[in-house]
Amino acid sequence: MKSFKTESKKILDLMINSIYTHKEIFLRELISNCSDAIDKLYYKSLTENIGDISRGDFRIEIFADKENRTLKIRDNGIGMTKEDLENNLGVIAKSGSQDFKANAEKNDNVNIIGQFGVGFYSAFMVSDKVEVLSKAYGSDEAYKWVSSGAEGYDVKPAEKDGYGTEITLYIKKDTEDEDYSAFLEEYRIRSLVRKYSDYIRYPIMMEVTKYRPSEEEGKPSEKYSEVETLNSMVPLWKKNKAEIKDEEYNEFYKNLFYDGEDPLKVIHYSTEGVVDYRALLFVPARAPFDYYTKNFEKGLKLYTNGVLITERCADLLPDYFSFVKGVVDSELTLNISRETIQQDKQLKAIGKSIEKKIKGELSSLLENDRETYEKFWNAFGLQIKYGVYSDWGAHKEGLKDLLMFWSAKQDKKITLKEYVDAMPEGQKYIYYGTAKTAEGVKALPQTEAVIDAGYDVLCFTDEIDEFCIKMLGAFSEKEFRNAAGDDTGIETKEENAEENKEISDYIKECLGDRIAEVKITGRLKNHPVCLSSKGAVSIEMEKVLNSMPNAEANKVTAQKVLEINSTHPVFEKVKNLYDGDRERLKDLAYILLVQAQLIEGLPIEDPTDYADKVCKFIS
Repeated sequence: MKSFKTESKKILDLMINSIYTHKEIFLRELISNCSDAIDKLYYKSLTENIGDISRGDFRIEIFADKENRTLKIRDNGIGMTKEDLENNLGVIAKSGSQDFKANAEKNDNVNIIGQFGVGFYSAFMVSDKVEVLSKAYGSDEAYKWVSSGAEGYDVKPAEKDGYGTEITLYIKKDTEDEDYSAFLEEYRIRSLVRKYSDYIRYPIMMEVTKYRPSEEEGKPSEKYSEVETLNSMVPLWKKNKAEIKDEEYNEFYKNLFYDGEDPLKVIHYSTEGVVDYRALLFVPARAPFDYYTKNFEKGLKLYTNGVLITERCADLLPDYFSFVKGVVDSELTLNISRETIQQDKQLKAIGKSIEKKIKGELSSLLENDRETYEKFWNAFGLQIKYGVYSDWGAHKEGLKDLLMFWSAKQDKKITLKEYVDAMPEGQKYIYYGTAKTAEGVKALPQTEAVIDAGYDVLCFTDEIDEFCIKMLGAFSEKEFRNAAGDDTGIETKEENAEENKEISDYIKECLGDRIAEVKITGRLKNHPVCLSSKGAVSIEMEKVLNSMPNAEANKVTAQKVLEINSTHPVFEKVKNLYDGDRERLKDLAYILLVQAQLIEGLPIEDPTDYADKVCKFIS
């Protein structure tokens, strides 16, 4: 027995037991090796004008024998000589594919996957012994390489019909922790091929069990065996877009991502530059049930030359586009296990390009297909708003044109640009109101005042909305102003200002630190009272911040302003009580404050006291 040509047995132990995250990877590695061997022979046939080789004859075959616990993977590729077996399998981390790739000329028909010489050794994760029977193309001699792991290997002459390589794995016995027998099951082999090697360009074939109705009535279905191709071979993303029907895209998406609905948008493109890659991306019709939970995992499926490397590559998508699903295929530099990318800058370049592409496609959708864009917005608009707010507004310039809000005046969703374009001459600010629903915003006393002045109001109904806009600051040089703020810039004519100030000062004294200021105003039209705020924190922001976990320790309080409508009959009552019964005015001031709090959706500190005062006042 020969020893492996490495410094110690520990190196092989490391490669077998530590490099790979999942044992199932072994099948991907061995199939990739078979594909490489076929590629080498095909390349040889092209460069040496070999006439007896047809691309259509190439195949990879899998044979599972449960009784003898063996799994065979066979190809009719270029095969190996004794020297090749010594050099490629006897020297760990020696890659024949990498050498071939370095020496071969650029050829679109040849696609070498292997880069390291360790993929083959993943077989020992599931096998006690591995045999490799190989016969090089053009040779009359065959050799068998046999090894049980780190102890070493033997290479002996053997008999083999035809050129190519056959790998036989003697599968380990099951343990309490590992079900090695599963790798001999037809369904598991089929699923692993579909998962990792579905787009290998040569057919991967296996004899599978099928059933058909019995010809005799009343008898159970007949079981029979048939050789079947397990893989699709040609990735949809490598086909010409002009040749692909919408139905093909939809079926591909639904089958690959287990969605029952067609995607809203398909983005299929390829790019050349710093990094060459192909991408097939999908915008789903609706958010997954767990999308806004911590359990959701973003990412795109990452392939290298048709072989799945990463199920979810999170680095390819920013968080605000985490709803996008799809696949990316690129010839990347992988780490030794081919499970992760070796150079982070490659991923960053692809990710940046994908981000730009998604932005462009969503902008195009907004401009050319408003109905579909609004469906997208209903599903994922919240995530775009989070994108504007996150990272201290680092992404706001690229996302602000995608934002949509409900218009109180137009009664439909509009963009910020559409709001600004519709502003009447002389309007200085973009106005908004906050409530749980658009109807709630429209019902606010302050909203009525802004609309009465001839201006529109954007309805903010999500908790993130006002934080998002605060981060944005302005749009087209127009500042955002809360209709419930103390400075809307809309002038109202005030009468008896001096007399009213005495009344407002007294009410403020009655209410104490429950309120920052009291104003007697004429802007409320038909409503008797409302709460507004001044300063950076609005009433809505106070509610959101104080609803967060552990908020009790650091309560946030907005500077609230109680506004009383000087044109409403209730103010006449206030004036009369101020002149004749100020003790009763204290109760009325408290009642008006609680009513204003109810309008804003704020909690009442003492509902019983409020009810008692209302009843007392009425009686």
